[in-house]
Amino acid sequence: MMSDKVGVAVIGVGGAVATTAIAGIEMIKAGSNDLSGLPLADRNVDGMSAYSDLEFGGWDLAEGDLGSCAMRHGVLSENDLQDGASSLRGMKAWPAVGSKAHCANIDGNNRMASGHRAAVEQIREDLDQFKQDRGLDRMVVINLASTEKMPDSDETSLASLDAFESGLDADDPAISPAMLYAYAAIGAGTPYANFTPSMAADVVPLAQLAADENVAVAGKDGKTGQTFLKTVIAPALRDRALHVDGWFSTNILGNSDGLALDDPKSLASKLDTKGSVLDDILGYKVEDHIIMIHYYRPRGDDKEAWDNVDLTGFMGQKMQLKLNFLCKDSILAAPLAVEIARCLDLAAKRGQGGVREELSLFFKAPQMANGKAPEHAFDKQQAMLDHWLIEGGEKG
Repeated sequence: MMSDKVGVAVIGVGGAVATTAIAGIEMIKAGSNDLSGLPLADRNVDGMSAYSDLEFGGWDLAEGDLGSCAMRHGVLSENDLQDGASSLRGMKAWPAVGSKAHCANIDGNNRMASGHRAAVEQIREDLDQFKQDRGLDRMVVINLASTEKMPDSDETSLASLDAFESGLDADDPAISPAMLYAYAAIGAGTPYANFTPSMAADVVPLAQLAADENVAVAGKDGKTGQTFLKTVIAPALRDRALHVDGWFSTNILGNSDGLALDDPKSLASKLDTKGSVLDDILGYKVEDHIIMIHYYRPRGDDKEAWDNVDLTGFMGQKMQLKLNFLCKDSILAAPLAVEIARCLDLAAKRGQGGVREELSLFFKAPQMANGKAPEHAFDKQQAMLDHWLIEGGEKG
């Protein structure tokens, strides 16, 4: 059977996660990389595209080729770029939508024309050109850009689809770049995933648009390291009746994600998605749940996540659990971005639009339909995904 070509259009394609994902897939195609670290590599799911079927492109504010971008991030080596991933040297990002008002610490000169409607039109033209140039059968869009600030809760343009359309016409500053990309993708019938904490397809008008147009969406904020471990460990502590008295979490990282989060407004968005998980799993509020993220430039992409958990057990005895996860941020995130793209493409092939709750295990704050509370426990999320992959779920 002939394979389909699936385009993955990445917002933030010059970032560490995106360049790592592209390099890994290109090296798989070249035979210089195996399938290690890809969570769904051992699944034989009817209709799911192969890793070698994926083609990448996308937008970024950074200038220069993606190989140069990758070298700046320090995740890939020169040997990697010569050993199957050399195509990054020939790839350049399309001009992107940028806003210092929404993401204060990230900027660049590779910008598209200003104005909301003009940006939406350009994004759709880019997608059309991508499909034509690469001979693609289908496409997905995934947001791997830097974290934006949270919008105010009373923004009129975010209250309904009609209000959002009016906001686009008026270039309302409440409508962020992430929302413009999501609107453009959904309106073009292209599945969209939000791997960032930014508000995008989860705002009321865009969730409505995805449901109305039967376009698959998923998000938000990729669950890669510290929160991933919380969603594995917390259910076990609950089931063993070990009461969590306090959970102290701190992170240090020095990549562009850390730089973006060095802005207090962007940091608030990140802490919001990281902080909601624990209480939901345990079924009670942990009064002393502290989360800290620090930008520490020398560490680069080698993130360190450190946790101290204070517990009360049988007969009121106090205990502690300490975790120290020294990880490579993009090496954890890139495979998830790839799998999300493959799953969204599968949903599109199945005719399943709207919020794809089956992909919850990939996200810290899973987007849900109809105001439902998300499931955060990793084992239950895994079972939900497995069932959907095997059984196919509902038809569109």
